[in-house]
Amino acid sequence: MKKIQPNWLVPKNVHGFTTTREGGVSLSPYASFNLGEHVGDDKSAVKNNRTLLVEQFSLPQQPLYLNQIHSTKVVTLPYDSTDLNVDAVYTNVANQVCLVMTADCLPVLLTNKQGNEVAAIHAGWRGLCDGILEETINYFQCPKNEIVVWLGPAISQRAFQVGDDVVTQFIEKDPQAEKCFIVDPKEKGKYLGDLYGIAKQRLNNLGISQIFGGEHCTYTEKELFFSYRRDGKTGRMASLIWFE
Repeated sequence: MKKIQPNWLVPKNVHGFTTTREGGVSLSPYASFNLGEHVGDDKSAVKNNRTLLVEQFSLPQQPLYLNQIHSTKVVTLPYDSTDLNVDAVYTNVANQVCLVMTADCLPVLLTNKQGNEVAAIHAGWRGLCDGILEETINYFQCPKNEIVVWLGPAISQRAFQVGDDVVTQFIEKDPQAEKCFIVDPKEKGKYLGDLYGIAKQRLNNLGISQIFGGEHCTYTEKELFFSYRRDGKTGRMASLIWFE
């Protein structure tokens, strides 16, 4: 079973990765390692896949699965509420697994130089624009320049087409975001947006410079990743992080 490992420099007690679509039991169009229960897949297949996730990757616990709504809401683990309408998870407790699911949106994993704080963020364009990165980073107790970030597999600029309304919203929040949009040569009035680039801008604005990842494209790497933009009906990968 394959996983995408962060290429970052962090303490050895920190464990993080993104799953691929390979190695599970779900049938097409969710083939095969779908971890999303909300996408129309057979619930028993998803349950089996979630069990496989824990067993194959030696997780310390069954993770909390969020009902992601493109918000800027963050929760701290351990978490005992039934309200799962959340898009980011933070913890400073060992062996608490922070997990988010994606299929084009940007998964962001964070830790610190000490290896005693971690977080996982689901950053769709709305959440990214509205400040989900900034909200989550506010939970960290260490100085911001000690935070290390990995940008997991997301849709790349060459495949992420948006209208001028999206461009305008980003520029209103931060004028430098304009650099992350180019005119789509294939369709008039459309632009191609760089989620990775915008995330880096936002992180740099906070004084965070240790940023890794950002080299994948969920839309074009069909064998490895689910992509909602590409397929519509599809599964979800998980990005998760914890520390021992």
